[in-house]
Amino acid sequence: MQQYLDSKKEDFSAFVSNVQQHICNSLEAVDGAHNFRIEDWEREGFGHGSTRIISEGNVIEKGGVNVSVVKSTLPEVLQKKLNVEESKFFVTGVSLVIHPKNPFVPTVHANYRYFELYDHQTGELKDQWFGGGADLTPYYLFTEDARHFHQTHKDVCDQFDPGFYPQFKKECDEYFYNHHRNESRGIGGLFFDYMRPNEQHSAHQLFQFAEKAGYAFTDAYLPILTKRKDHEWNEEHRFWQEVRRGRYVEFNLIHDRGTLFGLKTKGRIESILMSLPPKVRWVYNHQPETGSPEAKLVEHLKPIDWINY
Repeated sequence: MQQYLDSKKEDFSAFVSNVQQHICNSLEAVDGAHNFRIEDWEREGFGHGSTRIISEGNVIEKGGVNVSVVKSTLPEVLQKKLNVEESKFFVTGVSLVIHPKNPFVPTVHANYRYFELYDHQTGELKDQWFGGGADLTPYYLFTEDARHFHQTHKDVCDQFDPGFYPQFKKECDEYFYNHHRNESRGIGGLFFDYMRPNEQHSAHQLFQFAEKAGYAFTDAYLPILTKRKDHEWNEEHRFWQEVRRGRYVEFNLIHDRGTLFGLKTKGRIESILMSLPPKVRWVYNHQPETGSPEAKLVEHLKPIDWINY
């Protein structure tokens, strides 16, 4: 693999900063009430970033679109996981979670990241990979929204490799799964990780794919947000939304690799946990009424071919 390595540190750093601004501008335009609060941070000997938070808007109850750049020595626990000796690393990425106010609007998550590993003594680049994706977590199911979200991402994948979408959809279905509940977190999307350059896909091509997928987020999500934000709702709908948000919290704190990586590398806690919803509830053995819209959602929390559904 060594002959295919080609540092994309500068390119990816510029991309995450630019796409963060693009996504924030687009979401602010739909919300219409509040802008993102910007908090730039720097930690000596570790890295820097920009945390952007929006809350109590007309449409968005809580959301964050964060960028981070970390340069440090790989912690021992990650050396063992990656099966490498003492190394230095660089990682940058953009991560977002949007929790809308209206229960008929789905929560959405997206993350695009890039990792480089260096020889501890010489500083030589010895490994690199790309990762990311986007997934949708509805509280009420609209099959046309699910189809649109998946089709938008498939269109991006097909520009680079027709095998990308089926592979990354499958990885998303497998990853965003609450094993302790035996159900998917939502209706999926794309998820890819440890994508290294090889004879089929150069580092530049993988960078272009991640970049296209990152900018496609607004194409995939904003039409859904705009269509559903004014849907009439009541407190029963809100109750269900908060119950399902509990499942979201469970996944993020128990299974999510990004959250665990941030905690193990002593990342910035406020940025790491910005993904959690503002209001949530756990109800003992809550079961939706048979035949209800709530039950319909639960029945579909499993791998489904949404494009051809």
